[in-house]
Amino acid sequence: MPAPTVVLDHDDMRRTLVRIAHEIVEKNPAGALALVGIHRRGAVLGTRLHALVGELLEARVPLGDVDISFYRDDLSIRPSAPVVHSSHLNFPIDGRTIVIVDDVLYTGRTVRAAVEQIFDYGRPARIQLAVLVDRGHRELPIRPDYVGKNLPTSHDQRVNVRVQEVDGRDEVTIGPAAEPRRAAA
Repeated sequence: MPAPTVVLDHDDMRRTLVRIAHEIVEKNPAGALALVGIHRRGAVLGTRLHALVGELLEARVPLGDVDISFYRDDLSIRPSAPVVHSSHLNFPIDGRTIVIVDDVLYTGRTVRAAVEQIFDYGRPARIQLAVLVDRGHRELPIRPDYVGKNLPTSHDQRVNVRVQEVDGRDEVTIGPAAEPRRAAA
C-alpha cells in the first residue's frame, strides 16, 4: 500500500484557517455570530477559528461544540458503540448565525446530524458551514460556505486530518482507504 500524500502541512493549515476566518468575518456581523465545532477534530478547528475570528472582530464570539454520535443515521448498523463526548452550546441559539466547523466534508451526513442537534437547542437565524477539506461525494444536498481545500477523491481513498491537540501534529493526508467503500444497494 503506498504511503499517504501530505496535501496540507502545519503552515498550510494555519494559512487556510486564517483565510476562512477572514471570509467568515466578511460575511457576518459580530453581534449575532457563533461558531460550533463538530467533535472531534472539527471542535479543535472550531476553537482555532474562534480565536482568529474574535481577534479580527475585536469582539467576543460564542463558541460551542457538538457530538453527533446519537444523531447519526447509521447508529444501528455501526459495528461498535460510539465514543461519546459532551456537547457544549452554552449560549442562546435563537436568532444567531451559527457557523458549523468540521474537518472533512464527505457525504454530508455528519453535517445533517449537527444541524439536527443544533435545532434541538433553539432556532438559529441561519446556519453556515466551514470545512477544512471538501472531498466531494455528497449523498445529501449540503454545500459548504467556507472551504479550506477542495480535494477531489475516489471512494477508495481516505482523507486524514491530524491536529496537534489530538494527534501531535498538524497535517492533512490522502491515501488508500483501509477497506474500499461498498456501493449502496
